[in-house]
This record gives sequence, structure tokens and C-alpha cells, in this order.
Amino acid sequence: MNVLDAWVEAACAELNLTPADVDTKAVLDVARDVAHNVVRPGAPVTAYLMGVAVGRGADPADVAERLAALALGWPSDGRE
Repeated sequence: MNVLDAWVEAACAELNLTPADVDTKAVLDVARDVAHNVVRPGAPVTAYLMGVAVGRGADPADVAERLAALALGWPSDGRE
């Protein structure tokens, strides 16, 4: 087990969640897309927004796909 997996497991235990329900790769991929194509501080905020959406019943894969597409299509000057 690597450090990230151990952290996710410990954080899940702390929050009474199941590590198997966490798609770490999807979260990291979206965070990378936001950090590289929008703005670095947007990565953790976007991860939080993903969690809120999923917590409210959205499909995790759909949320990740939609946010990645939004970030990858973001104008290079940072404005829409």
C-alpha cells in the first residue's frame, strides 16, 4: 500500500466512508486538469465540489467527466 492509499483508508475510516467507494484516480485526474488548464488553487476546490455533487446523489463518473471536459475546454486566458 502506498502513502496515498493509506491516507485515503485512514480518512475514510475517520469519516465513516468506504475506501472502495473512492475513485482516487478520477479525483486526481480532474484536479490535474483544473490545475493545469484553469488555475492551481481550483484543484482542491473542484475536488470539494465533486464531493458535494456526489453527496447529493450525482453519479461520480459523470461528475468527473463533466468537470474534466469543462477544465480541458477552459480558455487559456482564464476567462470564458
